[in-house]
Amino acid sequence: MAKHKRKKNKKKLGFVLLILILLIGGGAYYLLNHKEVKQQIEKKIVKKLKIVDQDSKSRPIAVMINNNHKAWPHAGLQDSYINYEIIAEGGITRIMAIFKDKDTAKIGSVRSARPYYLDYALENDAIYVHYGWSDDAKKDINTLGVDNINGLTASSVFWRDTSLKKASEHTAFTSMEKIKDYAKDNGYMRDTNKDLLLNYSVDEININKKEDAKKADKIYIKYSYYTDTTYEYDEENKVYKRSMSGTAHVDAITGDQYTAKNIIIIPIKNHSYDSYGRQKLENIGSGEGYFITNGYAVPITWEKESRKGQTIYRYKNGKEIKVNDGNTWIQIQPDGETLTIEGEEEENTTNE
Repeated sequence: MAKHKRKKNKKKLGFVLLILILLIGGGAYYLLNHKEVKQQIEKKIVKKLKIVDQDSKSRPIAVMINNNHKAWPHAGLQDSYINYEIIAEGGITRIMAIFKDKDTAKIGSVRSARPYYLDYALENDAIYVHYGWSDDAKKDINTLGVDNINGLTASSVFWRDTSLKKASEHTAFTSMEKIKDYAKDNGYMRDTNKDLLLNYSVDEININKKEDAKKADKIYIKYSYYTDTTYEYDEENKVYKRSMSGTAHVDAITGDQYTAKNIIIIPIKNHSYDSYGRQKLENIGSGEGYFITNGYAVPITWEKESRKGQTIYRYKNGKEIKVNDGNTWIQIQPDGETLTIEGEEEENTTNE
């Protein structure tokens, strides 16, 4: 009887050991297999840009921003992924802000069109939003077939913020909702037929090892007696804080200072062509400039073959630049004005 009981206990023990072996083996197999599966899944995950949806085919929106000092502060530029600042008459600059897939509630104040801004709206395949136009801009909009929204005729898209207690020309604002509704009703909404203007890197890039790289902690860009733009590097957040004519460039809604992740500076010849001082730019062709990001500046070249053609920015070795995942300010500066790029260790001054 005892012998039979021992045999029975041995069988039970063997069975338990078998179960344990199977459990341990199965667990090990699961862990190994799970790790493999996890690695395979991670390989298939594609990193996405934060500044703009690379897969989106929706058209960008280009809005003309009033930059008369009396029009400050601006609203909505925290949502634009590219901004062009270019000289206009009277030494004043205007900003053209490019938006994509945003629902910004207040943008402005909005100002009138000038011909050369069309070139940069077209290179982004953008719907062009403005309030008024010069005679030449009106003619070019019609000749070039620019999809545009003009405050003089599309009153439903704009409103006057009379609470600002400013001259009327500084009070026109718009929103993405109003722009998109009008664009849809007028057949402007379609898939874009152009790639993004700039090549973005989802991984942080540093240009300090590039040829002729310079430290860039402070940047001073003179446009005229009336306007200059400066940037100061915020090393902790890896962005540049933006100021204009000695005043921090802040948003009217949030009160936050605008920043730039990437800065492109290209000096271009300009001249007045009428008694009002309106400008012409020699922006079709090629030239040199700077690309600045993460505390460093490198010399680059630019090339724009036609008004509709996209500007191509290259390093000196001929390779197209890649910009960091973030917004970009393109500073198109009058050739011959002062450009100063300063670092803690060195200073570089050009264009004088």
